[in-house]
Amino acid sequence: MIRIGSGYDVHALVAGRRLILGGVEIEHETGLWGHSDADVLLHAVCDAVLGALGEGDIGRHFPDTDPSLKGVSSLLLLERVMTVTRERGYRLGNIDATIIAQRPRLARHIPAMREKIAAACGVESERVNVKATTTEKLGFEGREEGIAAQAVVLLCAVG
Repeated sequence: MIRIGSGYDVHALVAGRRLILGGVEIEHETGLWGHSDADVLLHAVCDAVLGALGEGDIGRHFPDTDPSLKGVSSLLLLERVMTVTRERGYRLGNIDATIIAQRPRLARHIPAMREKIAAACGVESERVNVKATTTEKLGFEGREEGIAAQAVVLLCAVG
């Protein structure tokens, strides 16, 4: 038995926040706004896994009204989602994710993102693919108002 899930997330770029993508802090003049660390990539991955499980979305499991989640690392949220995955009798087959941002350039950060995501999921980094693209200055991403991410995951039943 296999299950496929997709996830999509968007966060606005604002001054005075750190930019965290895939669990990696990236030097940039703006960061992503959100209740947690606002890691748009990890939020899309969490949504994809939860979707594959038929468990709703990240907001259902980790609401932005929960004060204990203020500033929390999204790597911790992904670890919790993977615990639910294992409890439901599934393991991660693979992840394919895309970050959509005009700036900053992300290629040199992708290997570290893959490692952090893989570690949070308890798999080899070869099962995690991360890509980055621009929008050729079109849309909110192109105007550098925010960053979006999308992810697709494959879950496989254990046994």
